[in-house]
Amino acid sequence: MFERIPSFFAGRHARRLATALLPAVLLATLAGCGAFGSWDTTASSMRSTMRETRDFINPAPRVDVERYKWNNPNQEKLALLFSPVDAKVMALSQYVTSIDSRPDQPWIDALLLRFPWVDGIIVADAKGEILTRKPPVPLKRFSEPLVFESIWRETLIKTVVDYTSFGPELYFGMPNYEGPDFVGLHVVYFDPRVLFTFCPQPQELLIIDPRAKQMWTAEGSQHPGAEELLATDWLSVMKEKIHGTVMAGGKQYTWLARFIGRDLFVYATESANASFEDKGFSIPFFGGNS
Repeated sequence: MFERIPSFFAGRHARRLATALLPAVLLATLAGCGAFGSWDTTASSMRSTMRETRDFINPAPRVDVERYKWNNPNQEKLALLFSPVDAKVMALSQYVTSIDSRPDQPWIDALLLRFPWVDGIIVADAKGEILTRKPPVPLKRFSEPLVFESIWRETLIKTVVDYTSFGPELYFGMPNYEGPDFVGLHVVYFDPRVLFTFCPQPQELLIIDPRAKQMWTAEGSQHPGAEELLATDWLSVMKEKIHGTVMAGGKQYTWLARFIGRDLFVYATESANASFEDKGFSIPFFGGNS
């Protein structure tokens, strides 16, 4: 009997303790649920804020594939043909005009390395006497003396085309100065027919020199519509517009005039769809509608 009393009291005490702890456990559980719920809401809000901040600082790129869509198949064909060619010409022009002083050897070495298709370079004094020439022996000799007209402090590249017995040679000239004094010029030259090697379909592209009434083709052969194309008074036509279509040899050609220095040259190709109405080039690459 006496041995059961401690056990009885111990059991009753344990029940009282359990009863006392139950509300605390329930309270803690409820509080815990509330805490987790609050944390979940805060974490969700933080994630949302981080996404908004990320999208603001580093927005996901969205490409509008329709923005530069071509509506004119003739313009598209010509652009695809002449763009890589024109890019090479512009890059060379920019390099040649990058200095207005007499070029040093590192500049010349960089030129020949960057533009391996260039035939050579000439550095001359104010009287036209050649000071430096690379290579020393040219591939083509002048058919006549080159004449570069220069305007004081003018930095726009000058263009001269020499038609030799071995084909055309295009010369880019840039005046050299020491302070205000003209001391000569440097001239970079190449065969313009090499430009067709940069064209995806070289046999489709024509380049016309309107001043000399000459045409450059990939194979150097006579183009079927060449006679009529060269008979076009391009200098007068280009006073009114710098692009359009023209009929020659019973075919329609789409053309675009581009400046090389002060001179305009004409890129042309047979129209992809002669029945398509030409409303003018209309993308930023061509300078908008004109």
